[in-house]
Amino acid sequence: MEATEVKLIECPRDAMQGISTFIPTDVKVEYLNTLLKVGFDTIDIGSFVSPKAIPQMADTAEVLARIDRGPSKSKLLVIVANERGAADAVQQEVDYLGYPFSISETFQQRNTNTGIEGSWARTAAIAELASSADKELVVYISMAFGNPYGDPWNAEVALHWTERLVKELGVRTIALSDTVGVARPEDISSMFHALIPALPAVEFGAHLHCSPTNWKTKTQAAWDAGCRRFDGAIKGYGGCPMAEDELVGNLQTELFVRRLEEQGIRTGLDLNMLERAVAQAASVFP
Repeated sequence: MEATEVKLIECPRDAMQGISTFIPTDVKVEYLNTLLKVGFDTIDIGSFVSPKAIPQMADTAEVLARIDRGPSKSKLLVIVANERGAADAVQQEVDYLGYPFSISETFQQRNTNTGIEGSWARTAAIAELASSADKELVVYISMAFGNPYGDPWNAEVALHWTERLVKELGVRTIALSDTVGVARPEDISSMFHALIPALPAVEFGAHLHCSPTNWKTKTQAAWDAGCRRFDGAIKGYGGCPMAEDELVGNLQTELFVRRLEEQGIRTGLDLNMLERAVAQAASVFP
C-alpha cells in the first residue's frame, strides 16, 4: 500500500445496529462527521435493510444526505441484505455495498431469510446492481471461523464460495467475519493462509468480533497470515443482533491503532481526531 501499511475500516453501523434505544439522527450525523476527519480508509456508515429487522438504521438515507464529507478521503460503505435494499443503496453517494454471505446455512436463513443457494442468486443480482451504478461490492463471509449451530465449515467450504464470488461475480474485496466471536487464532491463521495465496488478486479483510482478552491474539493471527485490512469499532461496541441474543463486541479500534503505531506500522490516521471520536462515543451510545 502506498500511504499506509494497513487499511482500517471503522464500523459505526455495526456498533449502533443492535442498540434498541434509537440514537437521534442529529447525534449520528455529528459523530459520523467526526469519524470522517479521522482518516479511516472506509466507514461502514449504515444499512438499507428492513427497518423492522434493524430499526436503528431506518434513517440511513437521511444520515447520508446530512453528513459533511468535506475533504475527507474516507470511502463510505452501506450494508444490504437483498435486491430491494441494493436498489435503494445505489442511489446514494456511497462507494461500496456490503453483503453478508454466510457459509453457515442456519445463519444465512436467520440473517437474510434465505439459504446459501438463495443467497448466491441474491449476491449475483446485487453485484449486477452495484456494477451498473459504478459501486463496488464487498462480500462478508459470515461465520467464516465457525458457528454455534453445528453447520459444517472449513477452508475448503470458504474457498469454494470465495472462488465463485471472484471468478463469476468479479468481487475484489472479501472480509472474513468472526460473526459470534468463536474464532481461535489457529482457525484465523489457517483460513487466511488457505485463501490469500489461492486468490492473490483479492483484498481479504478481517471482521473480528472479540473481547478485551483475546483481540491481540486474533488480530496477530490474521496479520501474520497476510491480512492487511481490519474492521473495528470505537470502544468495541456492537456485534451481530441476528446471530445470538448476546452481542459479541467488535475489535476496539483505538486499542488496535495504538498497538499498530507502537509496532511502527503506519495507520495514516489523525490520532488527535481519533481521540476526539473516542470521547464523543460516550455520548452517542447509551
